[in-house]
Amino acid sequence: MDASRCIGCKTCMIACKDKHDLPLGVHWRKVLECAAGDWVKHDNGAYSQSVRAYYVSISCNHCDNARCLDACPTGAMQRAENGIVFIEESRCVGCSSCLWHCPYSAPRLDLEKKHMTKCDLCRDFLAAGKEPACVAACPSRALHVGPRREVLDRYGRARIAPLPDPDLTTPNLALIPHRDAMSVKESAAVLANKEEFSS
Repeated sequence: MDASRCIGCKTCMIACKDKHDLPLGVHWRKVLECAAGDWVKHDNGAYSQSVRAYYVSISCNHCDNARCLDACPTGAMQRAENGIVFIEESRCVGCSSCLWHCPYSAPRLDLEKKHMTKCDLCRDFLAAGKEPACVAACPSRALHVGPRREVLDRYGRARIAPLPDPDLTTPNLALIPHRDAMSVKESAAVLANKEEFSS
């Protein structure tokens, strides 16, 4: 994800919802709006601002140390040979244990299907030699998919707020930070649109 190119248009979210026919309130991809700073009054009465803002588009990061896999009591959460973490729907009982253990809140309960659902990196598209729907739809070309080791070696794992420290789960998310990006050690209070994903 190239945060320096993301304009926050949320086309990736819409493409994902459309491709997977996701119901209202179920988001497999989220565009996080990150903002911090304020106006500062100086001794001479003048004001200056320290406002910073940027977007981060995320979905399931198919982590090497995926907490959802360990948390699933039925074995519904599985990993494919290519590293993609997916849900075997016939085994899922919708208990939400995977969601509670995922620091990215990637698994989502689909009330209509009565089981958990999540991004599977458009496995069907990848098998057909196509890009995932979110990647193909991004108008600013901020999203890319590629060989995991090659991408991580080139860009490193995502280490910006409001994402959790990547040492927790070793996510397979490489990120080119925006010039205003804050470190993971800075407050998660930078998330400006949390109410969008509270359901």
